[in-house]
Amino acid sequence: MTRVWKWNRPVTVREVLEDLQRERSIAYTTVMTVMDNLHHKGWLRREVEGRAYRYAAVSTRAAYSAALMNEAWSTSDNPAAALVAFFGMMSEEQRDALRDAMRVAQLGESGESPGESGR
Repeated sequence: MTRVWKWNRPVTVREVLEDLQRERSIAYTTVMTVMDNLHHKGWLRREVEGRAYRYAAVSTRAAYSAALMNEAWSTSDNPAAALVAFFGMMSEEQRDALRDAMRVAQLGESGESPGESGR
C-alpha cells in the first residue's frame, strides 16, 4: 500500500516490483499475490490494461490512518483515558499538527471556509 499511496496514481504489479527490487530481492508472483489480496480485501481497485491490471488505492493513507485510530479508540473501555495516554506519547510536532487539525475541524463545523475568520 505504501508504494501505491506514494505514487498516488494507478500502478502495475511490474512498477511496484521494480520499485521494491531497489531495496530487496522479491518475486513478481509475490507482489502480484499481495496486490490481488489487497484488491479482494477492498483496499485496491483494479482495471484491465492489456494483459495486466492497473491498481489504485481505494482510500488515502490519511483516511486509512484515521480509521485505525478510530477503531483503536472506539474499542477502549475508557476512551478519555486512552486519549490522554495517546496525547502523552505525542511529540511536540504531533501536538502542533493536532492543534492545526482541530482548528480545521472546528472551521468545518462552523460553516466557515479555511480562509475565513470569525472577525
